[in-house]
Amino acid sequence: MKNDTPEELNSDQELSRLIDEVMSSSSSLNDEQYRQKMQRRKEVQDQRIAKAIPEKGLIIVNTGHGKGKTTAALGMVMRSLGHGYKVAIVQFIKGAWEPSEKRVFSHWPDQLEFHAMGEGFTWETQDRDRDLDKASAAWDKSLEFIRNPDFKLVLLDEINIALKLGYLEVEQVLAGLAQKPPDKHVILTGRGAPPALIEKADLVTEMTLIKHPFRDQGIKAQAGIEY
Repeated sequence: MKNDTPEELNSDQELSRLIDEVMSSSSSLNDEQYRQKMQRRKEVQDQRIAKAIPEKGLIIVNTGHGKGKTTAALGMVMRSLGHGYKVAIVQFIKGAWEPSEKRVFSHWPDQLEFHAMGEGFTWETQDRDRDLDKASAAWDKSLEFIRNPDFKLVLLDEINIALKLGYLEVEQVLAGLAQKPPDKHVILTGRGAPPALIEKADLVTEMTLIKHPFRDQGIKAQAGIEY
C-alpha cells in the first residue's frame, strides 16, 4: 500500500481546504478573492501533477452492491479502443445470453477480443461442478491476455463473484496479476471483492446502492440499462 509523505499529505489537505473554502463561501467572495483562491488551487494542483509518475499499469477494482461496475469498466474499454490499444474482455458469469455490448464492440475486430465464458447466475445453472469448470476455463483465458504484452487493457468482468463463490482462489488471481507487463491495466469487477485484492489494487471504487428500480419498484431489467 502506498505510504504518503508529509509533503504529499499537506498538499492534499491544502487542496481539500481550498475547495471547501470556495464551495462554502463563493457567494461572499469578491472577484479578486475568488481569483486568488483559484490561482492558489491551480499552483497546488500543478505541483502535484509535476511530481506524479508519468505512467503505470494499474490494477483496478470496481466493487460494491450498487449498479454500474461493469458499465464503468466498459467506459475504460471504449477509451482504450479510442487510443488504438488492444483490449481483451473475459466475462466470468455472463455468457448464457448474448450481451449487447459484444455486438457494439464487434466494430473493433482488430483491437478487441471478447469472451463471454459463463453460463449465467448460479441460481440459473444449478450445477456447481460445471460452474467451477467454466470459471477455471475463463481464468485460463484471462491469464493468456494478462501475460500477452500486445494487450494494453484486460477486463475480467464479474471475477469478484467467482472469487466470492469459491470458484477461484484469491491467491491464484493475485499470482496471475503479478505476471502482467508493467504497463498493462487490468480491471476486475463484481461485488464482494476480497480484502487481499483490494489491498493489491491501485484504484478501487465501491458502488453504493441507494435506490434500485427492481428492489424498490419491481421493475424488470431493461434493454439498454441492464443488458
